[in-house]
Amino acid sequence: MTPRQRIGFIGGGNMTRSIIGGLITNEISPNLIKISDPDPGQRDRLVAQFGITATQENREVAEDADVVVLAVKPQALRKATGPIGDLVRDRNLLVISIAAGVRIEDISSWLGGHTAIVRVMPNTPALVGSGASALFAPPSITEAQRDTAESILRAVGITVWLTNEDQIDTVTALSGSGPAYFFYLMEAMEATACKLGLTPKMARLLTLETAIGAARLALESSEDLSSLRKRVTSPGGTTERAIEIFDQAETDKTIERAISSAAVRSRELADLLGGEV
Repeated sequence: MTPRQRIGFIGGGNMTRSIIGGLITNEISPNLIKISDPDPGQRDRLVAQFGITATQENREVAEDADVVVLAVKPQALRKATGPIGDLVRDRNLLVISIAAGVRIEDISSWLGGHTAIVRVMPNTPALVGSGASALFAPPSITEAQRDTAESILRAVGITVWLTNEDQIDTVTALSGSGPAYFFYLMEAMEATACKLGLTPKMARLLTLETAIGAARLALESSEDLSSLRKRVTSPGGTTERAIEIFDQAETDKTIERAISSAAVRSRELADLLGGEV
């Protein structure tokens, strides 16, 4: 992304707030950022927090931007793109969509055939700068446009590029929905610790720090996850006893079924949303 590129956001929700915060932290001037949102309170909060420019008109964003980020709810995306199709086509703007479940071909049709579109699946840890975003770009996207899209999403975490758009369904089921899986496990760990005598405060702290520590250890280690698990699992010890219970319940197969089911649902939603064209 070049230092003077202007970035417009259509939609002023949490993900927009996260990305703008990351961009400004990375020394992108607030003067280069403009958002549109129908909620005046949302606009006022973003202006007060970041010193950016805000409007209720999507066309104003497209008129002033070099890059347009579509950050509205999937069900609202068709309506949001309608007023800007001619502008993004005439000006050949890069469009980045972070709307879950909406395929590039559908966005392109709503924009009147515009093809400079990058689709992104971010996740909620972007709110604290620890996001994981998967990006897909069709062949029509130039290398410079790929770099721009990646630079914007790197402001809130790591990025990976997918080789085909269908992989986004797997990413949605893995990292998109994944934070909820870890919250589910941590919730159960915390509740069990309380039942076994710890205070809620103590159980929460130990659960969260254990989760953070395990993730950090995995990130900084060259060993695979299986090896790291085995290193913690001493023969005849407490961890081995717990793992035996997980194995008896076929927890790994349950996780496989859950993530696979989420991926199927992602495809179903994409078909449903695309069917609204």
